[in-house]
Amino acid sequence: MTPSPSVLTHSSRRTFRLAVPPVSGVLRPRLVAVCVTLAVGAFLVFCWGVAIGDYPVGLADVMKALAGSGDPGTLLVVRELRLPRAMVGLLAGVAFALSGALFQTMTRNPLASPDMIGIIEGAGTAVVAGIVLGWDGGLGTQALGLLGALATALLVYLLAWRRGTTGYRIILVGIGVAWMCTSATDFLMARGGRFQAQAALGWLVGNLNGRDWAQVGPLAVAMAALVPAALLLGRWMRTLQLGNDLATGLGTPVQPVRLALLLVGVGLIAFATAAAGPVAFVALAAPQIAQRLAGTAWPPLVASGLTGALVVLSADLIARTLIPGTELPVGIVTGVLGAPVLLWLLIRANRAGSGG
Repeated sequence: MTPSPSVLTHSSRRTFRLAVPPVSGVLRPRLVAVCVTLAVGAFLVFCWGVAIGDYPVGLADVMKALAGSGDPGTLLVVRELRLPRAMVGLLAGVAFALSGALFQTMTRNPLASPDMIGIIEGAGTAVVAGIVLGWDGGLGTQALGLLGALATALLVYLLAWRRGTTGYRIILVGIGVAWMCTSATDFLMARGGRFQAQAALGWLVGNLNGRDWAQVGPLAVAMAALVPAALLLGRWMRTLQLGNDLATGLGTPVQPVRLALLLVGVGLIAFATAAAGPVAFVALAAPQIAQRLAGTAWPPLVASGLTGALVVLSADLIARTLIPGTELPVGIVTGVLGAPVLLWLLIRANRAGSGG
């Protein structure tokens, strides 16, 4: 029988700590190899995306331009026209995936991601309201998306609070809030004019077209603060997998840690959504792909971030080259690729008896 947290002694706490499966030992070389492979793949796709376009640039010239050398024409094309788009895709992919990994670990549910519990939908509702009703106040889509995501996350947390929160309540409340936001967005789209609806739809599908350094700056600053915070919180993620009672018995401040994970995860998804729009399924699929590649008990943070970057950059490359002369929104490609992953997760959860 598992001892009650109130009677756990120092030695039993140490025993339980050792029982939690760490990402070490035989798993560490595999995890390192996976991270290195993902990083190399993301870098190659990043450079490839910068190289293609109406004015083709060789990969060698791209490397020189990234280092600050080369002819002026190539420097202009690479550093001013194409590099911002690639940077937004890279940073947003990392942010989406890290946020998904935090939410899935916090709730102990592989289906729990920001695009499943209403946060991305809340950002979309705020942006559409600003476009259709003119409520932007001069803020623009980035600020509206950020405020919408933060407000929705706060609403979910407050509604899920009952002498603390649990992952199960956060998921249930989040699904309900997501549907409310989706309905509100549909109503606003129907109420708006044709040009307003087109502008809102272009953002809602997730899009990297036309991105410049104005979108890169805020996202980069946010990532510089939030990514280290996510990695620091990762030390508590193992004990949260044991449930609230055992985690408390092992000395984990469960509610403060869960709140911190929620804030960091919301911050990552909010800034990524504000910069790139609500790119579908990356936050859901990337952590699960990374977990299976690394063979860990939960989504590893670094591998998840690198997987998200590779997924978004690859999807953007496909979106730009699939139909000659047409650049599809990146969210369409991730949606097509991510839907089978969602169906597979639902089937797997149902077979395991955890899918409801």
